[in-house]
Amino acid sequence: MAERIQRVMVITAHPDDSEFGAGGTVARLVKEGKQVTYCIVTDGSKGSGDRAMTPDRLVKIREEEQRAAARVLGVETVDFLGFPDGELEDTHQSRMAVTAAIRRHRPDLIVTQNPHRTKNLFASHRDHRITAGLVLDVVYPLARDHMAFPELLAQGLEPHKVKEVHLMWWEDPEVVVDISDTIDLKFKALACHASQIQDMVAVEARVRDRAARFGRLKGYAYAETFDRILIER
Repeated sequence: MAERIQRVMVITAHPDDSEFGAGGTVARLVKEGKQVTYCIVTDGSKGSGDRAMTPDRLVKIREEEQRAAARVLGVETVDFLGFPDGELEDTHQSRMAVTAAIRRHRPDLIVTQNPHRTKNLFASHRDHRITAGLVLDVVYPLARDHMAFPELLAQGLEPHKVKEVHLMWWEDPEVVVDISDTIDLKFKALACHASQIQDMVAVEARVRDRAARFGRLKGYAYAETFDRILIER
């Protein structure tokens, strides 16, 4: 990736979203020497079919799983914003929290989810769409304008201009990233999310098949795909 991109922030709704949508890309970015940070917007407290599980226990489990997955990929910092799973809203509070995270880590590139409803209901989960919408609304103009959220200035969080946003995208993608050398790290990171994955063999087969289909677009063995928004050339 161009030298203009040195710091990357991956902002997703739930623990495990980053690995499913961009784990191979994250591993590749780290191998290229980029500094990658995660920001997880919700607490993941609803993601269990276990009737004996409680939301409070699940939050702690999923945070530890996410930290472990991040370490596998070489991501050193994970921010958890802690909004309720399944109930994320576009509010003053959520916009300010995402703004604060962006100003704190000052990424050149943000990788986030798809803001549109598609036929893929798993990918277009409500929290995913709202997270992506929040990110886009914050990147322009809230993170960059000093008069937005003046309380953040009081905390020392200065305005920041993001250069580029990549949206996780499957239909006619603009960016196809070769993850042939990092797909095994993606699977190792996904395996950290044991509370969410009951059959890793089946998950790996499904994810590998999808990555192979994406890779054929550019002649790669495996790929992940994104739409691209250039903000600063």
